[in-house]
Amino acid sequence: MIKKTAFSLCIAGFLSPIFAAEPIQVIQPVQNINLAQVELGKKLYFDPRLSKSGFISCNSCHNLSMGGTDNLKTSIGHKWQQGPINAPTVLNSSMNLAQFWDGRAKDLKEQAGGPIANPGEMASNHSLAVDVLKSIPGYVREFKLVYGNDEINIDKVTQAIAEFEKTLVTPNSRFDQWLLGKQDALSEQELAGYKLFKESGCTGCHNGPAVGGNSFQKMGVIEPYHTRNPAKGRAAVTGKDADRFMFKVPTLRNVELTYPYFHDGEAETLTEAVDVMGRLQLGRKFSKEENAQIVAFLKTLTGEQPAFLMPILPPSVDATPRPKPFD
Repeated sequence: MIKKTAFSLCIAGFLSPIFAAEPIQVIQPVQNINLAQVELGKKLYFDPRLSKSGFISCNSCHNLSMGGTDNLKTSIGHKWQQGPINAPTVLNSSMNLAQFWDGRAKDLKEQAGGPIANPGEMASNHSLAVDVLKSIPGYVREFKLVYGNDEINIDKVTQAIAEFEKTLVTPNSRFDQWLLGKQDALSEQELAGYKLFKESGCTGCHNGPAVGGNSFQKMGVIEPYHTRNPAKGRAAVTGKDADRFMFKVPTLRNVELTYPYFHDGEAETLTEAVDVMGRLQLGRKFSKEENAQIVAFLKTLTGEQPAFLMPILPPSVDATPRPKPFD
């Protein structure tokens, strides 16, 4: 089990009641994880052999060098298919009440199995993915070491990936430092932006450690949101018309890195996203100065990005030529 760090102890002992009352809380470093599963899950996360083509990995759409996204309006999947929705960031995703924009996966483990079998994404299936792993001696050995028996199954695969994803938190942003009492961590413009962010009602949806991710809300409360994107939101899960355009509120942590914005990726910049959200969700038209203040505040939410050595993936047994991309 991972030990508490000096930063987490600092959080526990130093957070004053004033800052503790803020609608946004400090992100704490990851705790209570299984390190063996994390290391296995890291390999699986980066391994394209879980896809039918052998060219798409989890990191393809949730790139850890790009804020946990792919910075595309909608992702590219098997045979260059254009995905139907913007890839949400994997960073801090363990704090979400559910996974995917429509919340169809209850947790990271359930989410991890979805793209593998999705014909528009990795386009494999769970049986084939497991068979591939069973054919790789390095994985056979590691699964036995981690789980204590020879059996590889999709349950263990998704559990390991989820355990790795739990480590992808981004603590120690400048805003966190301010919450912890470092008064000069934010500029006057950034503080004005946070004040405006709260007073305008943004924290009604964007709150908690992840600054979002903990509720479903309708896109277009005051004004309707016009889009050509076919996503129905929660209605696709519940079948209820009342849930149409109800989407999981995205986290705003690291938001300057996760462009473009919204479920359809239509907002290319934070300035545009703030303007649209102000009008559609709050009925407020922010001035150019106000918009710049909020954007300045949002950029303070960028935390420490995950950093580790890239895993060395176990080699396949034979020298069979790899398929052409997306065959």
